Amino acid sequence: MTTSTTLQSLFMKEDEERRKEQRNWLDLPPELTTSILLRLSVTDILFNAQKVCRQWRRVCKDPSMWQKINLRDCLFYQFDFEGMCRHIVDLSQGALLEINIGHFLSDSLLSYIADRSSNLKSLGLSIYEPMTNEGVMKGIAKFPWLETLEVFHSSFKLDLKAIGHACPQLKTLKLNFSGCPGHEIYLISQLDLIPPPVECDDDALAIAESMPKLRHLQLIWNGLTNTGLNVILDGCPHLEDLDVRKCFNIKLVGNLEKRCLERIKELRRPGDSTADYPYNIGLSTVLQIMIKCGFFRRHRVAC
Repeated sequence: MTTSTTLQSLFMKEDEERRKEQRNWLDLPPELTTSILLRLSVTDILFNAQKVCRQWRRVCKDPSMWQKINLRDCLFYQFDFEGMCRHIVDLSQGALLEINIGHFLSDSLLSYIADRSSNLKSLGLSIYEPMTNEGVMKGIAKFPWLETLEVFHSSFKLDLKAIGHACPQLKTLKLNFSGCPGHEIYLISQLDLIPPPVECDDDALAIAESMPKLRHLQLIWNGLTNTGLNVILDGCPHLEDLDVRKCFNIKLVGNLEKRCLERIKELRRPGDSTADYPYNIGLSTVLQIMIKCGFFRRHRVAC
């Protein structure tokens, strides 16, 4: 055998061994493929991954892929957002357990989700026009097994008592006004341009009366006072995580402070930083809050 023939034989053998060592993605067990694909964003799964091959398409259409959905950071203007949401709900075939929706939600979409996801345990939504109080309440009332509710809103006055009675398993409530300081509003609030929220304990009274199983409560930029906070501590005996940042009508001193420190494992005070707050507040929202608070009237600024 010549030297060239020997070398060629060796190269062919190495190529064959290399091909054997290479892993074929199609040979992966379905559950492992599912685990990998779940690390992708919703849009990547819908518009890219399921088009790779038939096997991936089958995996992407399995209801187990659509039990937990995060659309909060989705760039909705690039897609037919409502159509995409409806398609996702259809793919879940009733198995949807968690969904977090960003800034593009309508009464009809929430109703569509509610009618097909009665076992939902976690709901996150941002409420803006054209949504209505009636539509929001009707939708949330259809989730009897809901354990976590996160609401980011601009001016809605939700009937928390009705929500508590409709969702008796609720353990986590995050009710945050969009006027709460993000990076832009934080700077304005430090200049004392926006006054504290108007004193109002309605939310606190409703929470205390209807949500006895609550363990985690976040009320950012809420109008509750010391009275309201005491009522919550009375009505929610299991509460262990409390976030009242930017609730400047609360004065955590004396007996109330002592009570919170004894009861609450993790306490975020009114003056604590909101730098880790997950929502971005745009300039338009800043202006809306300043107008609502009468800043331009007080400072005689034309707008």
